[in-house]
Amino acid sequence: MTERNDVLDVLAAYPLHVRTLERVTAGHINVTYRVEADEGVFTLQGLHPVFGPEVNSDIDAVTAHLVARGVETPRLLRTIDGKLWTRGPGGRPWRVLTFVPGEVVLAAESPARCAAAGACLGRVHRALWDLDYDFVHRRPGVHDTPHHLARLRAALDAHREHRMIASIAPVARDVLAAAEGLGLPAGLPLRVVHGDPKISNFVFDARGTARAMIDLDTFSRMALPLELGDALRSWCSPHGEESGEPIDVDHFRASIEGYAATIGDLPTPDELEVIPLATALIAVELASRFCADALEERYFAWDQARFSSSADHNLVRARAQLALGRSVLARSPDLARAVRRAWG
Repeated sequence: MTERNDVLDVLAAYPLHVRTLERVTAGHINVTYRVEADEGVFTLQGLHPVFGPEVNSDIDAVTAHLVARGVETPRLLRTIDGKLWTRGPGGRPWRVLTFVPGEVVLAAESPARCAAAGACLGRVHRALWDLDYDFVHRRPGVHDTPHHLARLRAALDAHREHRMIASIAPVARDVLAAAEGLGLPAGLPLRVVHGDPKISNFVFDARGTARAMIDLDTFSRMALPLELGDALRSWCSPHGEESGEPIDVDHFRASIEGYAATIGDLPTPDELEVIPLATALIAVELASRFCADALEERYFAWDQARFSSSADHNLVRARAQLALGRSVLARSPDLARAVRRAWG
């Protein structure tokens, strides 16, 4: 049986009259299809093993809360039997989501794009601020920087004979040195956040307004500065996350001002104060992850058109995030002033 027939069998569990089915290759984790049906346009996804099917209960709860607060979001379509997901060949969980039309970009090419993303993220955070929900799906070790650094040290020790060790090891040592002394203060409150607010997880309309966030598997509770740091290290590289360019202060300022305009005064002064530090921390943490991935030859979907191996791709990613993290630390006074100015 062909893959297409397998997918059509999955769709038979849903109240849809399918017209067209198209594989989407832009994502790195889940298997994704665009489905056009008499009932509308939908997104069909086969979950990667890192996500258990229970994540769909979290998505349903979060998106219901967003809709109740007037925030646009994809919603899960229930099966004919009223379930949030179904099983396909091999037991893989599949789900169907409503489709939010618009443009998805891989890099924030302008401050205006950053401001729009910031405003959308602020709307999402504000809507979820009072969500009383105990998440079912847990991702252990997310933004556990000491864990990632320990993994990198272990990878260096275990892969001394790696064919690219001469190129990777110096970067790894620089990452470990850059991480010394980086860390957020204890006791920051845990907020409901998206968990992966990179620029490609926003849908923009023709006017440049960010309509909604997508890739909803990562919603969870974490310290707000970590969410913002992850967003800013993505948005403030105008030529993409692999460019290795320093953080763009104008992009940072626009991002923060867009976010402040919609989140308002909900974040505490302690949360706001450490946003620049969290941005550097996330960049260095990612650099450590990419270095370890390079040594372990791991990556969900490395770009085979540009790189000969996952190690080559991950090394570029590691160097870029390390350079970004260093630039954030170097420009932290300017970034701190931008934060203070955004909240008056």
